[in-house]
Amino acid sequence: MRVVTQKRFGGPEVLEVAEAAKPVPGVGEVLVRVKASGLNPVDAAVRSGFLPLLGEAPFTLGWDVSGVVEAVGPGAGFAVGEEVFGMPNFPRAAGGYAEYVAAPAGELVRKPAGLDHPEAAALPLAGLTAWQSLVGAARVAEGQRVLIHRAAGGVGHLAVQIAKARGAYVIALASAAKHAYLRGLGADEVIDYRETDFTEVLSGLDVVLDSASQGDRSLQVLREGGVLVSIMQHHDQELAARVRAAGRRFEGVSVVPDAAGLAELAALVEAGRLRPTVAEALPLAEVAKAHGLLDGGRTQGKIVLTV
Repeated sequence: MRVVTQKRFGGPEVLEVAEAAKPVPGVGEVLVRVKASGLNPVDAAVRSGFLPLLGEAPFTLGWDVSGVVEAVGPGAGFAVGEEVFGMPNFPRAAGGYAEYVAAPAGELVRKPAGLDHPEAAALPLAGLTAWQSLVGAARVAEGQRVLIHRAAGGVGHLAVQIAKARGAYVIALASAAKHAYLRGLGADEVIDYRETDFTEVLSGLDVVLDSASQGDRSLQVLREGGVLVSIMQHHDQELAARVRAAGRRFEGVSVVPDAAGLAELAALVEAGRLRPTVAEALPLAEVAKAHGLLDGGRTQGKIVLTV
């Protein structure tokens, strides 16, 4: 099978397509014939060596996958031919940039019929990050006021929709060019962070989802008892202490595989309340180009490889 590999850390140019043996599903695993694999900022951090989750090269990146069950190991709860998607093994190696992936059946769910494979591959890691942040950690409820940083990005555009589905009033931070897009996703209020200091125009918020390492500034706009959820500074104990000292709640979130959460996301999709945006869908052979776009950090929605 074809896989993407790298022999050293570096920029997008280190990624290359190679041949490897097709994996064999073990107990509780299924073999997925990958149709699409989503890209996430963590992929670029691992590729560059900034975040060495997978140890030394060579290795194959990728966690978000959508595809078709090709074979079933003992005890796996899917049938050959079923369409599935998920984020297997994170943060251990999953090898998602490949034609086939062996994945734990318990970390996959059936693909919503309303999504094609590129859209489904865009959902797991970013969608679970938003879900575990807003629903699991912050427990967002109807009528609450929620601020979302980087609202047009991979996590952000899904977080806007999830918060709206929970009945929240959603305030989105993004550049002006993305405001119409965010209003189309349901944002009640949009602020151009380049022109306006959000700390000067907002106060008394119930929840801030911070994906921009703006923890101390985000703290300023929370009401007493409000919740700061950080996905970039989730291990920052000094920030956590400052938040708690101010009478607010700190929640650091690092996404984990979660089939129940994926099923909830799929249900929102089927109900017409959630849809991932695929900004670019490029073939596996153009993985270096895809990572160049990822490194740019200005994508609206998600970048996906088609296999």
